[in-house]
Amino acid sequence: MTKELVINAEKDQISIALLEDGSLVELHKDTLTHSFAVGNIYLGRVKKIMPGLNAAFVDIGCEKEAFIHYHDLGSQFQTLNNYVSQILNDRRHEPKFKRQPDIDKDGNISSVLQQGQFIMVQIVKEPISTKGPRLTGEISIAGRNMVLLPFGDKVSVSQKIKQGEERTRLRKLVQSIRTPNFGVIVRTVAEGKRVAELDGELKTMMKRWEKTIAELRKSKGISLLLEESGRTVSILRDLFNPEFAAIHVNDYAVFDEVQSYVEMIAPEVKDIVKMYRGELSIFDHFAITKQMKSLFGRTVSFKRGAYLILDQAEAMHVIDVNSGTRTRSNQTQEENAIEVNMAAAAEIARQLRLRDIGGIVVIDFIDMSEAANRQKLFELMVSLMSTDRAKHNILPLSKFGLMQITRQRVRPAMVVDTTEKCPTCNGTGHAGPSILVIDKIEEKIEMLVKTLNIKKFDVIVHPFIYAYMKRGLLSPWMRWRMKYSLSMKLVSSDESGLVEYRFVDASGDTIDPVAMCNLLDSERLVKADMYK
Repeated sequence: MTKELVINAEKDQISIALLEDGSLVELHKDTLTHSFAVGNIYLGRVKKIMPGLNAAFVDIGCEKEAFIHYHDLGSQFQTLNNYVSQILNDRRHEPKFKRQPDIDKDGNISSVLQQGQFIMVQIVKEPISTKGPRLTGEISIAGRNMVLLPFGDKVSVSQKIKQGEERTRLRKLVQSIRTPNFGVIVRTVAEGKRVAELDGELKTMMKRWEKTIAELRKSKGISLLLEESGRTVSILRDLFNPEFAAIHVNDYAVFDEVQSYVEMIAPEVKDIVKMYRGELSIFDHFAITKQMKSLFGRTVSFKRGAYLILDQAEAMHVIDVNSGTRTRSNQTQEENAIEVNMAAAAEIARQLRLRDIGGIVVIDFIDMSEAANRQKLFELMVSLMSTDRAKHNILPLSKFGLMQITRQRVRPAMVVDTTEKCPTCNGTGHAGPSILVIDKIEEKIEMLVKTLNIKKFDVIVHPFIYAYMKRGLLSPWMRWRMKYSLSMKLVSSDESGLVEYRFVDASGDTIDPVAMCNLLDSERLVKADMYK
């Protein structure tokens, strides 16, 4: 499988597309003016304690107050809180570190937080809809190979590293180079990495923590202490692997940033970063724009007439699988159903990643009577979503053919406008009233008859206007024929816009009454000047 990253840098945002064999599987957008991103660390002030929710609302400068639950404070919250308080009370001297007992797992938030208290927090979920950011008191600084946990005391190794010897090697190695009172989580990509590379990354993360503390000393109230790396670098950190065939960029500044990052983490493949200089936009060149238009609509076709319908409600996303015209006469209903459902599962797994859909997702598959087929579909969905980096949980199909999925949601779902402005209504959703169109047509007829003495012509209109003009015993069309003694024909055309109309002569050439009247007036003026 060929993997490519295409980065489209524009004036106010950066769009990042992940392609697998040319097929769009992930799309990320980073607005350059965007704030309150996942990973940002703030000094916030407790605004309101909610004992009934065992949670608190915290002011971090966002328009909507941020939310933190007691269980998200972290076991070492008291240690962090004491450390922060010492710095705020004495900004010149180094605080005395003393590890505090873990907070009670089933405790009450009122025993830990007070209204007006300043606390250090980190965003784990961006503002979504009417809700503000979700916070944690368990601060972490992410690197490519490791995650640094201030005030931790353990080294944990990713469960995805299966080999026992490698797990032991990494644990001992990181234990020997970590700073006391800092925990470390070793990520899957650290497998096989040398001590020099891990040590260098650990030092970089420690510098970021020191920068956070320096900002805390300078703070004069609610403030941003540490901003997460740019979205481009963050995505590279999570997605990048040596199997990437190319990273295409259309902006020199972003190109330098990406190349520097790749050179730092994988210098042997730095040449895969390529500057795009084509005449077409970079997304058009790689056929991404076209894929976006077809993949982000409410209806998504996926195979031989079958399609999905994706709807979003307040509490969940709902996906309906439809076979459409995709049925084979030589197959039974059950065989058709399992074939469509299996193809739909692949597209649904892709759509969840592509749109970054989170929360509860309910999928209405085509009914299947055989339990073995339902189990087969469930196992396929589990396999298809195994590469999804977002945490998720999949339940087997219910007896009604419904599958339920929960997927981690840390930022709003990706939305791409796949519609275009209607040429008839100019995007307002409303066209002019039919009666006004009829009046305009009559004005032109009067010009043709009285000014130009033309009484034989056809009028081509939209089917809706055609029906309106022919309606009733004494229809507008009949009245005009009688009033102006006309020999004219009314023609219905699907190619006409709703409020469009035109006049044509016997040979099919268009007649423009206004232009012809203007020309006639000009000729009269010229003749009048000649006889002065």
